[in-house]
Amino acid sequence: MPGLSPTRVVLVDDEQLIRAGLRLLLHGRDGIEVVGEAADGVDAMTVIAATPCDVVLMDIRMPRRDGIAATANIRAQPDAPPVLVLTTFDDDDLVIDAINAGAIGFLLKDTPPDELVVAVQAAAGRQTFAPSVLDRLVHAAVAHRTSPADNGTDRLLSTLRP
Repeated sequence: MPGLSPTRVVLVDDEQLIRAGLRLLLHGRDGIEVVGEAADGVDAMTVIAATPCDVVLMDIRMPRRDGIAATANIRAQPDAPPVLVLTTFDDDDLVIDAINAGAIGFLLKDTPPDELVVAVQAAAGRQTFAPSVLDRLVHAAVAHRTSPADNGTDRLLSTLRP
């Protein structure tokens, strides 16, 4: 789109093949520009400090510093970019940990390409969750509101409250 700045993305994933695939998928598509890559959370801090970006697409399980710790480190910085988690692990504890670390969303690596593009473009303005994750969050919230018993959702729900 003429006149609009591209959405600048940093990719963080320990798998070089995944980063290459994400770069091919995202770069140049609908105003997205991949401006940096990192293989772990330690390198991500260096890349983000040197490369202005609008969103970080973050894996969770990586050597040296995982995506949860890296997300917390990034979000603790002044003017930090939003972090969108992209992982293969569909696990409630990881969702909670990612949200607590400051992630703006949690997507799975089986997300359709067009949905990933939309999520990256929207990351600065809204939260984005994989449908399976969002379904569990909603069901946990409903169960919590309709049952006075502690059904294990208190920790999950506390992360969603402003």
